[in-house]
Amino acid sequence: MNISIFGMGYVGLVTAACLAKQGHRVIGVDINQAKIEQINSGHSPFMESSLDEIVRATVDNGALRATNSAVEAVLRSDISMVCVGTPTLKTGRLDVSGIEKVAHELGRALRHKDSFHTVAIRSTILPGKTEELILPILEAESGKRADRDFALCYNPEFMREGTSVRDFYTPPFTVIGARDTSHAQQLSSIYSFTEGAIICTAIRNAEMLKYVCNAFHALKIAFANEVGTLAHNLGVDPYAVMEVFLSDRKLNISSVYLRPGFAFGGSCLPKDLRALLYCSRQHDLELPLLSSILRSNDAHLERALDLVLSTNKKHIAVLGLSFKAGTDDLRESAIVELVKSLLGEGRQVKIYDPQVNLSTIVGANREFIEQTIPHIGALLQPSLDKVIEDTDVVLVSRDADEFANLSDYITSDQIVIPLSQVGKIEPSHATDVQMAAA
Repeated sequence: MNISIFGMGYVGLVTAACLAKQGHRVIGVDINQAKIEQINSGHSPFMESSLDEIVRATVDNGALRATNSAVEAVLRSDISMVCVGTPTLKTGRLDVSGIEKVAHELGRALRHKDSFHTVAIRSTILPGKTEELILPILEAESGKRADRDFALCYNPEFMREGTSVRDFYTPPFTVIGARDTSHAQQLSSIYSFTEGAIICTAIRNAEMLKYVCNAFHALKIAFANEVGTLAHNLGVDPYAVMEVFLSDRKLNISSVYLRPGFAFGGSCLPKDLRALLYCSRQHDLELPLLSSILRSNDAHLERALDLVLSTNKKHIAVLGLSFKAGTDDLRESAIVELVKSLLGEGRQVKIYDPQVNLSTIVGANREFIEQTIPHIGALLQPSLDKVIEDTDVVLVSRDADEFANLSDYITSDQIVIPLSQVGKIEPSHATDVQMAAA
């Protein structure tokens, strides 16, 4: 396939050289003439393991060359990939000036092309930028229409400097965001040599995924460093601890707890975090990441409260009171805190939880109830139909089988809010929540 790649930095040149090595004819585009001459002489303009050898071999066999002409590159290719840098300004704002300039050049070049062309953005840009910033520029400059005359996709890269070539050939997955699945097919064929899954999704999802991956990688490093700092000060070997920690593939290194949902609670997570933070203060240690977790959880709970209050309804039904399904433990349940806040805001609340039976609750769990929500007995309802009767808003605190027949009791004028989707639903749109969402 004939491919043009805009931007001959780390991402662009590695992509160009590796695709050329796979047998494609690749034209690299850059504004830096010295870089162009260096590539065309068979050398990489920067150090990256094994890249120089690949550039030399692919330039020698005619599979790779570089130019400063966008028109030439587009006319001689079927797909154009954009790999220019998107640094941040001092304020943290993303600098998209480079990718905007390339979009203008690409659009002007597309004006001269009669056949269908695919543009794939590999630069890291925030969700919405591909369709809201780049697409209008391409259409305006080319006089053509997206989807009819050209395809626009988002194809994030997951390469690390120092191991870029190896990462290109063995990615964890290849993600292609497209406006139409047919647009992703040609791009997918380029990556047929990879063993990882090729995933096609919406453009915004693909844009967001790159940031989620990088944020999580940064989070892991910061977490490990804070654990190491605290462990050292407690006379604990952090490497031994983390070795055992990493061996847990059931909870620690797994997909568990990595699905957006409601706030956490229960008898373990909140208290253990508080104990760790108190211990760190005793040793005069600042652990910003660990310190932010409870605040983040409280903020998520506040979002849930705002969502319910935005309905301006008085009568609220709550399905599920314990901190998770399959238990009657109410200690530090996030939904208990939400109920308390709703009562404080003057809302009339009814609760149904088939797992919670006050007559059988004993010990610390009962003590928590008596101290925190002593009037809970007046709020609990015996059945699903009773709790929903005469209520305006139904809060579903968890996904559980006991609420599977909820739709049998809901009327068209009642609002159902699944709390597992608090981060997804805007408060101003709470009245748009459909029963099916529960």
